[in-house]
Amino acid sequence: MSRLARAGWIACSSLLLLTADAAAQPAKLGCNAEQSALGTQTLRCPTAITIVAESGAKFELRDRNRDGHVDSVELSNKALLLEVPKQPGRTKFDVVTPQAIAAVRGTKWAVDAEGAKTSVFVVNGRVRVARPAGRGSVVLGAGDGVDVEPSGALIVKRWPPARVTALMARLAQ
Repeated sequence: MSRLARAGWIACSSLLLLTADAAAQPAKLGCNAEQSALGTQTLRCPTAITIVAESGAKFELRDRNRDGHVDSVELSNKALLLEVPKQPGRTKFDVVTPQAIAAVRGTKWAVDAEGAKTSVFVVNGRVRVARPAGRGSVVLGAGDGVDVEPSGALIVKRWPPARVTALMARLAQ
């Protein structure tokens, strides 16, 4: 993503519609929140988007196109599991972290932001992962993951079952 496009995205997304803490998230943008016994929170939105937030996750839901529906999440800490059905037209859904932008048009995937690293894992579908400064991108398929750090190549790997199980357990899956 070019610097100009990134600046435009930042300006467009500066309309903060919801600040989220998985422990106490009010329902906005039409999304209903449910708490689990394990401390995770599940948001179900009218556009059939489901977001499971790890206990203590810090994220913001956004409405970039101002249509009243969530179409982006800014994640700053911990993990989210997202299920986003294919939307009509060219609409895409983004998860933005300090290290990465994960964009989809319909899939189920997890994003984990911890310190200086963001990890993205695809349960099903395809996800494009790029650095915010536009320094390369990769496309992940089902079972693939990538760790995005401030420097170094973006390397797609098939995640071992133990790593997938550990991440899904944090998300009560």
